[in-house]
Amino acid sequence: MEIKGHRITIETLRDAFLGNVKEEKKITFKDLITYHNEQANTLLSQGTMKHYYVTQRYLVKFFDQKFNSDNINLCDLNYKFIADFELFLYNHKPKDHQKPMDTNGVLKHLIRLKKMVNLAVNLNWLPANPFVGFKMSRKKVDKEFLNEWELNAIETKEFDIERLNIVKDIFIFSCYTGLAYVDMVNLKPENIVVGSNGERWIKTFRQKTLVPVNTPILPKAMQIIERYRNNIRAEANGTIFPIISNQKLNSYLKEIADHAGIQKNLTFHVARHTFATTITLSNGVPIETVSKMLGHTKLATTQIYARVLDKKISEDMMRLRGKLKQVE
Repeated sequence: MEIKGHRITIETLRDAFLGNVKEEKKITFKDLITYHNEQANTLLSQGTMKHYYVTQRYLVKFFDQKFNSDNINLCDLNYKFIADFELFLYNHKPKDHQKPMDTNGVLKHLIRLKKMVNLAVNLNWLPANPFVGFKMSRKKVDKEFLNEWELNAIETKEFDIERLNIVKDIFIFSCYTGLAYVDMVNLKPENIVVGSNGERWIKTFRQKTLVPVNTPILPKAMQIIERYRNNIRAEANGTIFPIISNQKLNSYLKEIADHAGIQKNLTFHVARHTFATTITLSNGVPIETVSKMLGHTKLATTQIYARVLDKKISEDMMRLRGKLKQVE
């Protein structure tokens, strides 16, 4: 027993003598999933947890294909397992309408797997981290946003259908505030405060990260707030705007894009990119200020949203020309 590293007591010595020694139960991947979800449910939003559940379902499908089982021992998790799971995700062909995963789609599942594996390492359930040396690449994608012409086309478009006008207003409000969908639908009258400069501000917390968001309200956004001040549906929920599900909202935005002659894939998140790019950065607002208003914890996250527009390049070069002429 000493050679095997077992703890020796009267009880363990008796059990060994009588042959009652029980083998230690091997920790399985499902044990890790259960423990992870118990911890994460108190720390993460339900929206984030849904993404983890999807990744975990893909893992179970991978177990079935690779090991002919719905579970594996955690000790079988190694570098090859991760490489094989990555290949499985690339080759997986959904039976529904979804498209096969691209590089960034695969990356999201690997990142979630890595976070679960890190938990297992910290718990000493794994002797070494199998992700050591495994490279995960991200494909750079230009995020959609509306330019000034497209934003104006939606702003000035009037609809005979009330639901489209409501969706248009909510979308435009986000274009001028940068609020994400979940933060916008949860916005309450008490989140509108008067700042030290006497202007109205939005003061809230991002539901995704609980990071505080403090944003001065631009005139066009304030006009939309005033428009819904006595809205019955909004008052019933205690919110500023009537609540519309994200799925329905994105569906109605497709109709709005068609009516306004916009060719881009219009989703609610496009409004957040529009605020970062067209409304703020292209008008000279520093990226650090934009990052703060968006509620980002890292400047690198804001840089994904932000692009330098041709208009901004032209204006900057015009200023440079003026300075060079003065020197001459």
